[in-house]
Amino acid sequence: MATRTSRRGLSYLSARGQLGDEEHQLRRVRVVWYLLFFDVLGSGSAPLLPLPHRAGQVLTQGALVVATLLALTVNPALRVRRSLYLGCYTLLAVTSLMSSVRLVSLGTAYRGFRLVDFVFVLWLLTPWWGRRDLVILKAQLKFLAGIVAVVILGLLVSPHSAMEGGRLQGAFWPIPPTQVAHYAAEFTGLAILLWFAGALQRRTAVVMALIGFAVLVLTHTRTALVGLVVGLLVASASIFITNRRVRRSFAIVAVLLAVVAVPVAPLAVSWLARGETTTELSDLTGRTNYWSYVLAEQRPLTNEVLGDGLSNGSVNNPAMPNVSGLPIDSSWVLAYQDQGLLGDALIAIIFLTMLIAASTAPPGPRRAVALFLVTYCIIASVTEDGAGLASQYAMDLTAAASVLAARPGLLPVGRAKSRRSVMRRRALAVR
Repeated sequence: MATRTSRRGLSYLSARGQLGDEEHQLRRVRVVWYLLFFDVLGSGSAPLLPLPHRAGQVLTQGALVVATLLALTVNPALRVRRSLYLGCYTLLAVTSLMSSVRLVSLGTAYRGFRLVDFVFVLWLLTPWWGRRDLVILKAQLKFLAGIVAVVILGLLVSPHSAMEGGRLQGAFWPIPPTQVAHYAAEFTGLAILLWFAGALQRRTAVVMALIGFAVLVLTHTRTALVGLVVGLLVASASIFITNRRVRRSFAIVAVLLAVVAVPVAPLAVSWLARGETTTELSDLTGRTNYWSYVLAEQRPLTNEVLGDGLSNGSVNNPAMPNVSGLPIDSSWVLAYQDQGLLGDALIAIIFLTMLIAASTAPPGPRRAVALFLVTYCIIASVTEDGAGLASQYAMDLTAAASVLAARPGLLPVGRAKSRRSVMRRRALAVR
């Protein structure tokens, strides 16, 4: 009897030790994801935290180095999971490096190596795709919540600095309004979809969605709003028949729109116009003019196919020195300049691959989350750069890929206690 009891105790201690090791490993995986996210935030001087530009670069780009070392400790055997999406992304990184190292600019070559390192870390995290606890998606949501909280804190501390130019931006960290809108829109959409899936309580989801949407409205970013609405419509349509909450929500929204559409219409039109003229609206606030500068550049066939090498996201036309340095603000035009026609083709393949994978996945909340992230990225890529770089787009698509790798079903967010209880029962059952 004593021997049997001692065996049960040893089995329980062994299972508890294994659970503790796994929790420690998952904690390091989350830290790696946070470091990657911090790396793509960008650097510069913020009104309430005036760091020198070099210091900001050291912090953000040093985060990638730390993430690489930590990922190697989590996955020392370099085991990876098959992924067509990451395979295309790797090919894009390698071709970008090829076009970058052949130039004289040291910064261009560095950006090429940085992109390859970024993709390498994403590969090291693939063994944690498809888990029932959705460690990647939960880490994504937590970091988004942190960014939204920091932006709101900056607004409360210094409203003038946070609302400079009439659009909400990061006051503690240099996050431009369009990027703040990107994070707020995804935070809002994920909160709503997680409530549809039963992974968040209604009160929590409502608070998160309202906060995220308020931040989005204060940024005055139309692309993010369109991406949020279209992404939610596509995601909700995929689970409309099987999810009662979606059907009820659609009915409530339809009634609200019918009641408030007329009185709110002038305010909505004014918000969307942002005081711009018809010409400014038609050329997307001057973006199309900058795009024409890039497309007008005469380049050799090699540069036409492979690009000029990774730049800082601005126009680089030697024939027009007066416009060089202007922002491009389009993933497709920027990829054409830096990564060539091949870069644009690979980005299109990446989006198409993820869209097909999400559309053909078994019906359920996982497919809805993936469809939302992929749809939003496709829409935002038109007026935002970074789809082919180490950016928020890579984080979003990787989170979507990690969700699609799992079996269909509910999103069991926050079930660590029940899982520990299962391990304990299994240990006590061993004889």
